[in-house]
Amino acid sequence: MSHTPGTGARNGPFLDEFKDAVTPRATLLVIGVLALQLLFIASYVGALHDPKPKDVPFGVVAPGATAGQTVDRLERLPGSPLDPRTVADAASARRQITDREIDGALIVEPSGRTDTLLVATGGGTALATALKSIVTRVEEAEGRALRIVDVAPASAHDFNGLSSFYLVVGWCVGGYLCASILAISTGARPANPRRAAIRLIVMILVSIIGGLGGALIVGPVLGALPGSVVDLWGLGALITFAVGAATLALQGVFGIVGIGLAILLVVVAGNPSAGGAFPLPMLPPFWQAIGPWLPPGAGTWTARSIAYFKGNDTTVSLLVLWVWAVAGTVITVLAAVLRLRRQEAELPTQAG
Repeated sequence: MSHTPGTGARNGPFLDEFKDAVTPRATLLVIGVLALQLLFIASYVGALHDPKPKDVPFGVVAPGATAGQTVDRLERLPGSPLDPRTVADAASARRQITDREIDGALIVEPSGRTDTLLVATGGGTALATALKSIVTRVEEAEGRALRIVDVAPASAHDFNGLSSFYLVVGWCVGGYLCASILAISTGARPANPRRAAIRLIVMILVSIIGGLGGALIVGPVLGALPGSVVDLWGLGALITFAVGAATLALQGVFGIVGIGLAILLVVVAGNPSAGGAFPLPMLPPFWQAIGPWLPPGAGTWTARSIAYFKGNDTTVSLLVLWVWAVAGTVITVLAAVLRLRRQEAELPTQAG
């Protein structure tokens, strides 16, 4: 006569197997992944669900008292979408847009009924469209017409000006994925400073190749972005290495959890605040504040400057990327040195 094991007999081995498979460490990692998932949703939707221009740097070219009156009128717009200031003449307005000091300008023609709006779709089509909508309403209320001039037009093959952003995202992904693979294959924390240096050398090689590949794809291959291929190559190598070195540093300090922290900084916080889909003046204050100091934001700004603005106004963004690269390198090596010293200090105790 066969005997069917009781429920307890069946559950006992299953619970033991479950406890063995789902360790406390695995549980914490799963909780961390869940937190990243929710933060991802909150960050992307929070940054991009309701874009509104806020205090957009904007020039006004007009004679005499008309300039002050126009600035006052624009300053009083509901929600403060513009941060207007007077500009001496049309040539100065064009120069300031090209230098990325302002994002647009209105040139008032008091002798006629048509004014001119200068925009730069190369800096982000969404922002240029928003400026057109805002100024058109103002002009219509005054019974005036508006002519649009694109000072730095986006490439015909750069839909909505997004190619710079996607290019930078690709370089960032290459950086943290390469660093993560190095960790997964041989351990999150390098065994010694020499191993840490080897990982950094690998990152340099990957960055050089990936930077060149990305620059060639968006330039000569697809024709998505104008601008110097050499400059984009250098930018791509710097972005990839900066993100990779930062990921290696986080892994060296926090172990495998460092990969999650890298994703938190670069993907969860960095991508929606980069000014890609919507330029910085259209983002909420939190994302507008952090964007320029994270690799995706610094990289996107620089890539657009190279492509459309003659490489102007890139000093701060490049310094941000260099700080990430240098800090990541120093912390990676330092963490390996400290780990080796701890291991050497423990050897006499273990031997005793």
